[in-house]
Amino acid sequence: MSTPIRQVVRKLRGQAASDGAGVRLTRVIGGQSLPDLDPFLLLDEFGTDRPEDYLAGFPSHPHRGFETVTYMLDGRMRHKDNHGNEGVLVPGSVQWMTAGRGIVHSEMPEQEEGRMRGFQLWVNLPSGEKMTAPKYQ
Repeated sequence: MSTPIRQVVRKLRGQAASDGAGVRLTRVIGGQSLPDLDPFLLLDEFGTDRPEDYLAGFPSHPHRGFETVTYMLDGRMRHKDNHGNEGVLVPGSVQWMTAGRGIVHSEMPEQEEGRMRGFQLWVNLPSGEKMTAPKYQ
């Protein structure tokens, strides 16, 4: 059985963006260039060795109806939520958070200097799972 040959239709570059309390990042999915990639809602890449680009972090904010997958390449990021869960993402770690019916959480740098780098992907939950209890992997 042979694999069909596919053609590249177009190439897009991620767009410079800011999120949280001003963290600079590159938004690859989630902008006007790629509006309809369900179940993928957003893909952000963050990476800099300039503390002023990441120190403000992502203070408490809500999520509902989707999952976030965070992969840390460099640096340390503390995660806390309104259900009492807390942990630190370090280089090589992955966190899969199912927000389900709702969660309020923060992602704050655990460092004041050095490189901070990673990716975060948002994945839409099927309609029948949107009100599931929040959980982590």
